[in-house]
Amino acid sequence: MPSALTLPFLRYHIPISSPFSLPRCSSTTTAAVSQGDSTLRKTMDRLAGNAHLMIVSDLDHTMVDHHDPENLSLLRFNALWEANYRNNSLLVFSTGRSPTLYKELRKEKPMINPDITILSVGTEITYGNSMVPDDGWVEFLNQKWDRNIVSEETRKFTELTLQSETEQRPHKVSFYVQKDKAQDIMKSLSVSLKERGLDVKIIYSGGMDLDILPQGAGKGQALAYLHKRFKAEGKLPKNTLVCGDSGNDAELFTIPDVHGVMVSNAQEELLQWYSANAKDNRKIIHATERCAAGIIQAIGHFNLGPSTSPRDVMDLSDSKMDKFDPAYEVVKFYLFYERWRRAEIENSDRYLANLKAVCCKSGKFVHPSGIEQLLHDCVSSLRTCYGDKQGKQFRVWVDQVLIEQIGSDSWLAKFKKWEQSGEERLADYKVEFVEDRWFKFSWDPKDKASLRSL
Repeated sequence: MPSALTLPFLRYHIPISSPFSLPRCSSTTTAAVSQGDSTLRKTMDRLAGNAHLMIVSDLDHTMVDHHDPENLSLLRFNALWEANYRNNSLLVFSTGRSPTLYKELRKEKPMINPDITILSVGTEITYGNSMVPDDGWVEFLNQKWDRNIVSEETRKFTELTLQSETEQRPHKVSFYVQKDKAQDIMKSLSVSLKERGLDVKIIYSGGMDLDILPQGAGKGQALAYLHKRFKAEGKLPKNTLVCGDSGNDAELFTIPDVHGVMVSNAQEELLQWYSANAKDNRKIIHATERCAAGIIQAIGHFNLGPSTSPRDVMDLSDSKMDKFDPAYEVVKFYLFYERWRRAEIENSDRYLANLKAVCCKSGKFVHPSGIEQLLHDCVSSLRTCYGDKQGKQFRVWVDQVLIEQIGSDSWLAKFKKWEQSGEERLADYKVEFVEDRWFKFSWDPKDKASLRSL
């Protein structure tokens, strides 16, 4: 085992406000529009230029593997994104789920926060943690769309079974239908709705889901809309990687100049689309890895940036970098913390001694209640929790790790930390209970770090 770990001891967690919002395309000037414009400016300042990478990923069976009980592929992606991409790139979740089911999934799985969320098969675009809707997109979709007419026409097809009320959205009507009847019904519906003066799009996916949307809607159209907004600001991402597994993801791969990955577990309807439309496109690959692991594979295949997750580095003290990266160190420390409590590393006083050595002696941990404790005492307390989660489904991950350099060797690290043990999930802070306290994170050429309360 390594004799030392040069890791900062980060124990105070600072929730952050939404890092991203785009201006709305509304002709009416409102306070909400001004707020969106302001947030856009802050985001562009945060990125310090065009986003290096924008990942646009489906969730179910793409980013999220429902056959992975410990969510290891998702946790691997989380660590990679927070360590290497959060500060200079954009994460977009593009899902067929409604806002209600999306929020349920977030409670079930260890998902990090995206910058943008595309919901309900591309009929809703929202920004940031608070999921502020894009009113311009809503106005665009209202053209040649009448939900009442769609309901009238679909009632004529007894083969269609209406999905739950949560999945019925202003610009999406959703049904279940048997696979062998889907194509005939889609053709008939398309004709009848056109005769009623509507311009619609009918999407079949997952071997059972049939969605009726405005013609201008869909995951691909929503992405094209975002690209247009970014381009208008002179901030089009340098690279875009789209990721999917089912038929309603096919449109994502049609957007010009994107890289694309179909995860290894992609469904038949997407593979058939690929064979018919894109098999000669070298920018689209069919990964050999499932779900989020396939996304990581695609990042490496297309040379879009680092593709080794910190979770794949067993000896964290050996993970050398060309230059010091505070975000990587934050992620690395909490992987050590998880492995320490799971007894996956040696119970050695050398680790704790080194942690004390890299912490400023006067550094303090400040509890939300206001109670302060010396960091050295916090390190000593780790002895009591070694192996207390051994054999249990205990995982730790960090979210929205944003770094601000405030001096030649000083940074502000702002992030959230989550712990999950079995069904119980805990966060050190929730937004409503936050008190604005920050820590200064200093690094010197002797490979020592310190945290001081500002």
